[in-house]
Amino acid sequence: MVTYAPNPGRRARRTRDARQEGQAAIEYVGVLTLLLVVAMAVVQLGIAVYAAQQAGTASRSGARVESYDRASMGGEQAARASMSGWLADDADVRVQHGFDEVTVTVRIDIPAVIPMFDFGDVTKRATMPRG
Repeated sequence: MVTYAPNPGRRARRTRDARQEGQAAIEYVGVLTLLLVVAMAVVQLGIAVYAAQQAGTASRSGARVESYDRASMGGEQAARASMSGWLADDADVRVQHGFDEVTVTVRIDIPAVIPMFDFGDVTKRATMPRG
């Protein structure tokens, strides 16, 4: 009768494999967290650039309308109409008349992806001759 002794190396190998699987899971969570932070930073940068583009467009269209004598709306109304609604609600639009020109300044607070952070605001100004 032949008896087989248990293989001690097999149990040690199984324990080592289980530990490596746990380590891989922890590394995966760490990398996933890092990728999530990078993705949120990219989204935040996109929102900031979009807000700056919207402020520039609003200031130009407001100045263009305000410089036209027979316009059917005012420069502030035109500036707000040319922005996305979610940015236009909190925008600060100022119209300044000079002797032969008009200047429209638009300030928009940059919305934050994570509410606890403040990314400041963006201000754009456009000047047009009165016509």
